[in-house]
Amino acid sequence: MRLLSPAILCLFAFLPAAGTAQDVIRLYTGTPPGSPEANYPEKQYFSNTWHTEVVSNVTNPTLLVYRPPAGVRSRTAAVICPGGGFMALSIKSEGTDVAQWLTRRGVTAFVLKYRLAHTGEDATAEFAAMFADRAKFATILRTIVPLSVADGLAALTYVRKHAGDWDIDPARVGIVGFSAGGEVAAVAAFRYTPENRPAFVAPIYPGTFATRDLEVPGDAPPMFLAAATDDQLGLAMDSVRLYTKWTEAHKSAELHMYSKGGHGFGMRKQGFPSDTWIDRFGDWLQLQGFITR
Repeated sequence: MRLLSPAILCLFAFLPAAGTAQDVIRLYTGTPPGSPEANYPEKQYFSNTWHTEVVSNVTNPTLLVYRPPAGVRSRTAAVICPGGGFMALSIKSEGTDVAQWLTRRGVTAFVLKYRLAHTGEDATAEFAAMFADRAKFATILRTIVPLSVADGLAALTYVRKHAGDWDIDPARVGIVGFSAGGEVAAVAAFRYTPENRPAFVAPIYPGTFATRDLEVPGDAPPMFLAAATDDQLGLAMDSVRLYTKWTEAHKSAELHMYSKGGHGFGMRKQGFPSDTWIDRFGDWLQLQGFITR
């Protein structure tokens, strides 16, 4: 394996509960911009609250790289932003499982571990308590969301800049996000520059608080959305609002609103039609010309 850049940490990594990434790339050299020095370690563990593998206390963002087999490579790439209320990352159901599904369709996938709020022993249990205190939760979000969003944009910049290293077309790099990660993806659809414009954006059951006062760009990318009406965090209408904003600006958008599925369905199988959202996303990517059948 080769180093992509002297300034970037690149190493083989094996993640037993979250699939195998060919490379792990550190997004920044030194302390990330806007962050204080942190002396607590990143954690990965199985959450009994969310019943899935999670990551918490991310202070140094990284990209986990998943490459497709040479025979099906499409030159398309996707940055994947798992959700978790900006306090944890649902790294498997909303991250590595999605990456592996995309690589089978020829897409090079980059799972982003973006900066999170500092939490203790179990971030998922803390999230449940914190979300109930909306004023305190909003205070935390005001601090961490700009850093998480900056990481999403930096990831797009990095992948586009180094596209040749993976035989990717820089004009075919999109972003997919779930819940909090969906908000990171959604903001990227508004606040990009020529260096990090996403080719497509897929916010899945996103929060959209950070986008409500933003104007849809004139060259906005096509958008795919999926959510469930029975979202227990009350975020169903956020997807509707984002879809409406896109279509009122006469931009390409597709919305799948399922009656059941709850919040955080990701790649879980629950026996509902929402289980097949990823297949509809694949249909949409094919329609947009990013993958072939």
